Amino acid sequence: MEGAMSLREEFTKGLKAAMLAHDAARVATMRMVMAKLKDIDIAARPRGVTAVPDEEIIAALRGMVKSRHESAALYRQGKREELAAHEEAEIAVIEGFLPRQLDDAALAAAVDAAIAATGAASMKEMGKVMAALKAGHGADLDMSRAGPLVKAKLAH
Repeated sequence: MEGAMSLREEFTKGLKAAMLAHDAARVATMRMVMAKLKDIDIAARPRGVTAVPDEEIIAALRGMVKSRHESAALYRQGKREELAAHEEAEIAVIEGFLPRQLDDAALAAAVDAAIAATGAASMKEMGKVMAALKAGHGADLDMSRAGPLVKAKLAH
């Protein structure tokens, strides 16, 4: 898959640039991302997948960002500001490789359009709406942000 290769090339280029700049924190984060990619590749082997699609890579990166947000919040509760700052620095590096997210207004408009396109009228049809959103917006859409909005709109 051409897209997956270019995303991988971006990670490799980012790691090399960080190494040349002697940016130890960025190098460590990039190596962590590369290790995650290797884990994704290994997990995909039994399925016969030779090139993991960008969507899977992006989903894994979003998961990494989410866990770091949670960790930073816990560190702040524990008055460990330096550890929270470290997590946030990792978030910034990882988010640099993620596609730009839809803003709140665009997300709301996309959800409204998907509800209208599917004719969904109840929570039982949430899956159809989510599938339409994913098909229409792919990597630009964080499904963890879209889900609660779809739920709220279908509940009324």
